[in-house]
Amino acid sequence: MKDHDQLRVSVHLMGSLLGQAIKTQYGSSIFDRIEKIRQLSKTTPDNQNILAKQTSLLDFLNDLDNKEILPVTRAFSQFLNLSNIAEQYHEAYHPVDNTLLDDLFMRLKSKDFSKKQIYEAVEKLNIELVLTAHPTEITRRTLIQKYIAMTDCLDHIQTNKSDEDYLSSNDRLKELIWQSWHTNEMRESRPTPLDEAKWGIATIEESLWKAVPCFIRELDKKLFEHTGYRLSNQNSIIQFASWMGGDRDGNPNVTTPETKKTLLFNRWIGSTLYLKDLDRLSAELSMNHCNEALQKKVTSAFEPYRALLSTLKTKLEHIKSHTNELLLGQIPASNDFNLMLEDQELLESLQLCFDSLCDTGLEVIANGLLLDIMRRVRSFGLGLVRLDIRQESSKHTLALSEIIHYLELGDYNAWSEKEKQQFLLAELTNKRPLLPTHWVASEAIHDIIETFKLIGASSKSQVSHYIISMAKQPSDVLAVILLLKEFGCHWNLSVVPLFETLDDLNNACQSMEKLFALDWYQSYIDHQQVVMIGYSDSAKDAGQLAASWAQYRTMESLTALCQQKNIQLTLFHGRGGTVGRGGLPARDAILSQPPGSVDYRLRVTEQGEMIRSKYGFSKIAINNLLLYSAATLEATLIPPPTPQALWRDVMDQLSAVSLKAYRDTVNHNDDFIAYFTAITPERELGQLLMGSRPARRNQSSSIKNLRAIPWIFAWNQCRLMLPVWLGASQAFNDVIEQGKLPILQSMVSEWPFFKARIEMLEMVFLKVDQNIARHYEQVLVPESLHAFGDKLRDDLTEAIQAVMVINHKQPLMVCREWEKKAIQFRNAYVYPLHLLQAELLKRLRTSEQISPNITLAMMMTIAGIAAGIRNTG
Repeated sequence: MKDHDQLRVSVHLMGSLLGQAIKTQYGSSIFDRIEKIRQLSKTTPDNQNILAKQTSLLDFLNDLDNKEILPVTRAFSQFLNLSNIAEQYHEAYHPVDNTLLDDLFMRLKSKDFSKKQIYEAVEKLNIELVLTAHPTEITRRTLIQKYIAMTDCLDHIQTNKSDEDYLSSNDRLKELIWQSWHTNEMRESRPTPLDEAKWGIATIEESLWKAVPCFIRELDKKLFEHTGYRLSNQNSIIQFASWMGGDRDGNPNVTTPETKKTLLFNRWIGSTLYLKDLDRLSAELSMNHCNEALQKKVTSAFEPYRALLSTLKTKLEHIKSHTNELLLGQIPASNDFNLMLEDQELLESLQLCFDSLCDTGLEVIANGLLLDIMRRVRSFGLGLVRLDIRQESSKHTLALSEIIHYLELGDYNAWSEKEKQQFLLAELTNKRPLLPTHWVASEAIHDIIETFKLIGASSKSQVSHYIISMAKQPSDVLAVILLLKEFGCHWNLSVVPLFETLDDLNNACQSMEKLFALDWYQSYIDHQQVVMIGYSDSAKDAGQLAASWAQYRTMESLTALCQQKNIQLTLFHGRGGTVGRGGLPARDAILSQPPGSVDYRLRVTEQGEMIRSKYGFSKIAINNLLLYSAATLEATLIPPPTPQALWRDVMDQLSAVSLKAYRDTVNHNDDFIAYFTAITPERELGQLLMGSRPARRNQSSSIKNLRAIPWIFAWNQCRLMLPVWLGASQAFNDVIEQGKLPILQSMVSEWPFFKARIEMLEMVFLKVDQNIARHYEQVLVPESLHAFGDKLRDDLTEAIQAVMVINHKQPLMVCREWEKKAIQFRNAYVYPLHLLQAELLKRLRTSEQISPNITLAMMMTIAGIAAGIRNTG
């Protein structure tokens, strides 16, 4: 049976079980209406039939009374969630883990890489995934846990042969689906930053904790098969960090107390998981022969391994109890001077056990659970997931301005960049503290200062990087380092400038070159620099095409600069899940970067619903981790070609034309904001309690102050998906009209960067639905703005036609049949939710008294459409 046939069987099974739950609660009448809507929503290739079915479906939906709307909306939303679960499960069985590494190792050997060179390259891999909680994940944590359990049931149903096992798994799947149906999908209150952190940690507990050592074992197995070498246990190929509870840029809810609670919670969960592991390990390491080093450590213990592990467990219990008391707001019974807070202390004891087992001929035991635990420590650390702290550059300027004013040293804001650098460097090299002990920060900067104090009181296993958003000048970086020094940070924390607007990207290399020219700074970074590239805000600022070329050129110039300065550069990619925020299939994204920019290292955000989609189920997580490692290795050893001068000229032209067209529409057309707020549920998104961060930076209604995530999310709801393609038609047609089509086609076939852009447009065009967008317009948009909508849809049609011309008039996504069929399959179930949403938006905006059922149904349509489209923000 083909993959899609298997998927349909799983979806049909889950849909039938959901139908039973609905019929039991509401009876046959509601169930029959849902089935009728489902039949009417199925489309055919005949446009005339589509329009006829839309009319019939609209008539049927308009007959629903207020009591019927909510269960109907919930039914389709739930079905799409179940469909996603089935799809993710079947994606786990794509042969990524079975063939990707084999193919890569074979290609490397064919290109004359020796077995030792391949081994050494794999040992150098350093991939860091940064989990972030942006408001794209609508699903409650309690439902996520049920969905993960459903995936396990599908696995048992698919793989177990006996009738008894099948029936048992089928019954459990039914139970979980009924539980989900009778659980309120909508949150009653907006999640706190700590709630978001708990959601992220749940993915580690339930999936990644198991997946990481399995992934490394699979990588080790393939490496040994092809080279004869084994991975060492001295380094970490994969690590994890988080922004959940640390990202305070524009989020007033991320306060120092919230960040402190997050750090404590992470450490508490980490100690709990390591204690479970050490309990299992202690049960296994019952042998009494050991080497001299271990014997010396435990003196005359009868079971030396258990004796050492007992000491470790006592230390972990101490961490757990101490941390728990702090979380409860209590004064700990013991001080924290003797707490085991750094990873190295735990690793040294585990390494002692490992070496002893190997020295006594017990390598088989050493390479079992013990090695898995050591790899977990190197990947997760004692703090379980290290926290990035992110803050906007102007906040640090505000803090320093107040301090300097208090000290009567002048007006920091009025100083030139040169004067700021001179002051900052002088203070950084001065041994005396800048601040007197009696200084008290004002309310305006109190939390900023408290954050730096918290970092100073934390350990290396808890805090990873300090990210400066809207970084522009060297002084932005030096200011943070000075504040870290003043408030007790005892190590050289990595301070990362984030370049995110078009202008900032274009000026990034110049800014970093000035920073590297400072001898003191060169000493501070010790030849290692992380720079973050912002995808979301640059795309919202300039449009996708212009932003992606600016990102590429910035990465290219920074790579060349760091090679010249002998600095190891790690590019930190702030990608979102959706295309409009830089989202691409992971392998395509990595292989489309400039040659030399990967160099064994990758740091990338995993945002919103993509965390659950890519890592919520251990088999899918293993596949994705293998994919990341293979792509990072390939991009390093077999880099993409350097773009030809002719390609650069075409990209410059595409960028300039698309930028003008994008900004003319978004920034300079008086109708744009009115049309946007009318056709999308942007205003209503604030009622959906998705994340802790506000949708807007302030109360202004301008697009500039709207965050990139709701900007994308809102356009996706009406299926116009404008941020991704706006400006593309003018750019492509301008180049094609100048006779440069053959150049575009050679760029697609020979340049991974440009090929990835065309393929992501194809994927979006398959998700776009102009009939749905037109329906939203007819229902919600004033007639005076319809001509503006016609112009947008004409641009969209031209962009689709241009991409097909570039692709030799092939159908969209002809090479990605799985994704194409999955999108088409979900469309039939998303369709009625769109029609309901448009009607509900109309009622909410025009009626004085609204039934609570209507409001809740509206929220359900947003959640359901998000589930149906996927990659929503």
